[in-house]
Amino acid sequence: MKEEIAKRLEERLGRKYARQRLGIENDHHAHVFGGGLNFFHIENWYSLHSLIRNTLKLTGLYWRGLRNSERIQIIRNTVRLPGLPSCFDGFTLLHISDMHVDMNSGAMHRLIELLHEIDYDICVLTGDYRGATFGSFKETLDGIAQVRAHLKEPVYGVLGNHDSIQMVPAMEDMGIRMLLNESVLIEHDDEHFHLVGIDDAHYFRVDNIEKATAEVPHHECSVLLSHTPEIYRLAANADFDLMLSGHTHGGQICLPGSVPITIDSRLPRSMASGPWAYKNMAGYTSVGVGSSIVPVRFNCPPEITLHYLQSA
Repeated sequence: MKEEIAKRLEERLGRKYARQRLGIENDHHAHVFGGGLNFFHIENWYSLHSLIRNTLKLTGLYWRGLRNSERIQIIRNTVRLPGLPSCFDGFTLLHISDMHVDMNSGAMHRLIELLHEIDYDICVLTGDYRGATFGSFKETLDGIAQVRAHLKEPVYGVLGNHDSIQMVPAMEDMGIRMLLNESVLIEHDDEHFHLVGIDDAHYFRVDNIEKATAEVPHHECSVLLSHTPEIYRLAANADFDLMLSGHTHGGQICLPGSVPITIDSRLPRSMASGPWAYKNMAGYTSVGVGSSIVPVRFNCPPEITLHYLQSA
């Protein structure tokens, strides 16, 4: 089965990139299982996950946090993009991030219910479909398929730091066009803008903006999907008009006032959730629809986001 997936990835991405990407992923897994540096990353240290979960249960907070994790909000965000053709005024992107479907079954059921209440033109997924950072992903793919059945076409996605490149063939078979340092044209009334996606820039560090923008003229409107917002400087200097990300979970467990204890990212805290701007680029960091490490949330409700595009 692995050889079949490798063959499909070679056909899809080219032999060189497919082999490089698989090799990088295998090297990271070897370091995790061998107790290397990545083993001590909080997302890989499973004994710590149990400690956090059991501590919350002992304090009586776990079940409250679990209920909070299923109370998904629909956030509406209007974005003015100077280079956007006028025919895209009101064009709506549904932004879903950090589902971690295999550890958030209650949130996924609520997500599916909400998908029947909203209207949008395209859906974009900004990574972290899996709860674990290594191992089997069959349960994840089964969960993604259930959500995908309730999404309108077209659907585009990028990988996150929890995701394996080996998931790509199955996800594309479901009708999710994965953007791996690639771009596509979003067209309407003979006008268009560019939707660009990069591979994971946080954990595997296989992002390549230069390759992703090879077919994007610098004067045309472009929107970047990146799992992590940490590459905001590179994105702004590559002339993107809008960058959509996730990864931070907004802190997930926050102090009153939605003050995150940690965001596990190298970026200003003002960019850890919601809308922001850097130079001439607008940005938005989703707090995610799922939860990581433990399926709880405090003072940081999960979200899906409707981005309404406007031409300036």
